[in-house]
Amino acid sequence: MLVWKSQASFIYDDTTMKQTAVSIENNLAKRRQARGISAAHLAHVTGVTRQTIYAIEAGSYVPNTTVALKLARALDVTVEELFALSEDLPQPELRTLQAQLLPGADALQPGQPLQLCRVDKHMMASPPSPLPWYLPASDAVLAAKPARASRKSAKATVQVFQPDAEFRNRILIAGCDPGISVLARHVQAAGIELVLAHRNSSRALALLLDGAVHVAGTHLRDESSGESNLPEVGRRFPKNSVAVVSFAVWEEGIVTARGNPKQIHSAADFARAEVAIVNREKGAGSRLLLDTQLKRLRIPAAAVRGYDTAAEGHLAAAWQVYSGSVDACIATRAAARRFGLGFLPLSSERYDLVIRRPHLELPAIETLLDVLGRVGFRRELEGLGGYETKVAGQRMM
Repeated sequence: MLVWKSQASFIYDDTTMKQTAVSIENNLAKRRQARGISAAHLAHVTGVTRQTIYAIEAGSYVPNTTVALKLARALDVTVEELFALSEDLPQPELRTLQAQLLPGADALQPGQPLQLCRVDKHMMASPPSPLPWYLPASDAVLAAKPARASRKSAKATVQVFQPDAEFRNRILIAGCDPGISVLARHVQAAGIELVLAHRNSSRALALLLDGAVHVAGTHLRDESSGESNLPEVGRRFPKNSVAVVSFAVWEEGIVTARGNPKQIHSAADFARAEVAIVNREKGAGSRLLLDTQLKRLRIPAAAVRGYDTAAEGHLAAAWQVYSGSVDACIATRAAARRFGLGFLPLSSERYDLVIRRPHLELPAIETLLDVLGRVGFRRELEGLGGYETKVAGQRMM
């Protein structure tokens, strides 16, 4: 499978682990200097930092569409005069090294993530735990049982660990893509903290409509048009009230146990009596994908063992396959790779971030959108498997 990457940009082959460059010719410094404009002034008029201007000129940061348009306007040129694709050039392969696997872990599969740490003279490699064996970072604890929740939310009294904290330099995101945690790490380096609320696509959009979150992540494909997210967003929100920014294109499919012992090759095998699955909760994009597959195959839901069960999230569903509780589920390639499981692709679709238009002016949101164009973020997200980040940061609505 070929996945687009940017450095400025290159193609990454997931099967051969090779890279072929699609180099971006960057003329920003030349155009800026020709007009006698300082980096500080250009940063001011385009609403970014001076460091960002230097990073773009050095080729270590690819600007999103909004920033590229602002730069072109400020310099009175076209975007193509600032950034253009050049001839394909050979790029070095990703660096490899020898590491010692930390004893005690389960058998690993190619593509599974590892964390590296040098211990004296040894480079040790440890797979992250599939379960969060740690106390989560918290700001407060619930002081008393909350009042009965309304449709929107319930009032609650909380005891705050840091009474003087204002919690303003944060963005609250509701969504179900595990890849958002990668974005969180990269925006944290820019001084912004993401508060991640795990909700499926429908619930995330409902929270955004109620004004409870800054950003809703969604992957709801319109069955009639095949378009991702835009038809559903158009139905739920008043015209011009929100912006839709692409996060990535990901693969969804059937996750099976290692070696696929039940020989599952399509959703048609879910009707076999010896195959058990775990479904996703109502409103989840993965559940909609399963329903579409079953409808196409004319398989009634009652004929599928486990259709009425539900796992809250892609990783939670894949975990049940990994633990042996079920034989298969519908989830992303990244979730399958996280546990070293088998994966049969069914669909590629866009995961988008939906943001209220007034929030686009918040500095924290501007930083988040800038990070979507950064090479380091895109490289890490694609390395998880099944993500294509060429569209990251593109304004879809």
